[in-house]
Amino acid sequence: MAISPTQFAVTTRQSANWADARSRVLTAYRAWIRAAPEIQTMYSIPQPVSAIRTRIRQEFERHRFVNKLPVVDMLLLQNNADYQETMNFWRQTTHLMNYFKEENFRGEKILPSNFVSGFLEGRN
Repeated sequence: MAISPTQFAVTTRQSANWADARSRVLTAYRAWIRAAPEIQTMYSIPQPVSAIRTRIRQEFERHRFVNKLPVVDMLLLQNNADYQETMNFWRQTTHLMNYFKEENFRGEKILPSNFVSGFLEGRN
């Protein structure tokens, strides 16, 4: 089945009130959760679907206490763009693996913090 680039496009609009914003956020969250198995397959992510769904939830929870409606609208705009890019396979696997830094490779400790600690670890 061919995917048209506009299949996942969402028109940009402002939320009328907090109830409208809440329903839009829940719709976006559900779309990401439903897409987790497909994302794992498309990008060959070496994480179980449950870990992908947990990371999606963490990203949404990170912005849970935003209390300005224009900021919520801006986050929804970014969310829609990220979802479209992900589902149309316009990203690379490394872009998605950045969300799994602690499970990915050596995590944040890719480079030693200073020369001496790298020397003592046996890394040049």
